[in-house]
Amino acid sequence: MKKILFLLLIIANTISAQNADELFSSANDLYKNEKFEKAIELYKQIESKGLTSSELYYNLGNSYYKLNKVGPSIYYLEKALKINPLNEDAKNNLVFAKRLALDKIEELPKTVLQKFNINYLQQLSYNQWAIVVIVFSILGSLLFLLFYFADAPSIKRFYFVTSSLSFILLIISLLITFNQYSLSKNKKEAIVFAEKTEVRNAPTFNSEDVFTLHEGTKVLVLDDVDDWRKIEIADGKQGWIIAKEIKVLNDF
Repeated sequence: MKKILFLLLIIANTISAQNADELFSSANDLYKNEKFEKAIELYKQIESKGLTSSELYYNLGNSYYKLNKVGPSIYYLEKALKINPLNEDAKNNLVFAKRLALDKIEELPKTVLQKFNINYLQQLSYNQWAIVVIVFSILGSLLFLLFYFADAPSIKRFYFVTSSLSFILLIISLLITFNQYSLSKNKKEAIVFAEKTEVRNAPTFNSEDVFTLHEGTKVLVLDDVDDWRKIEIADGKQGWIIAKEIKVLNDF
């Protein structure tokens, strides 16, 4: 009975993947014919099946961009990069999408370590860093076996050094993987979807307005109280915003 259920599950997943491929192809055709709203509907159907990918979010972001919908465009292009930070097309198109946003916020200066993390370490997602860990573990193991079975002292020395280096890189990449995973799970970023919204100094409607944000601005979510979210913007300013006026990027 278990084998039958397992086979049925495989068949169902295969059919679902085939349907998603057909939907993706149809949505791409609609996009090419400039039927962007209909293309979005099909892309959304794929998303609702849980079959998400960097390419799917990239196409969704482009579709919204063509409709001049700043918030959703930036949101989905950012999500494409969350899955695959090496998606150069998404990076380039995100630059164009951000030019449509009204808020021009100057970022706080970053330390050398923060710049190194952003410019180099975050070029791979934690899943991609995990693959690097596996590669170094396999490489280190193979080199150690070669060292063990080698006879000539010079060759043994070479394999010992290279295997040791591989294990050192394995430990470093493992630490980076855990760090990137922690950042991904604990750093909750969001995009403003409201055309215009007031950020307040407390989570109440009668509190004082501290600054104004517009559609497409990226914020960091620090806390939540009922239907309010405490946010921070790139220049360090903080305040409270109504939860429904932003959309969190990490929810995928």
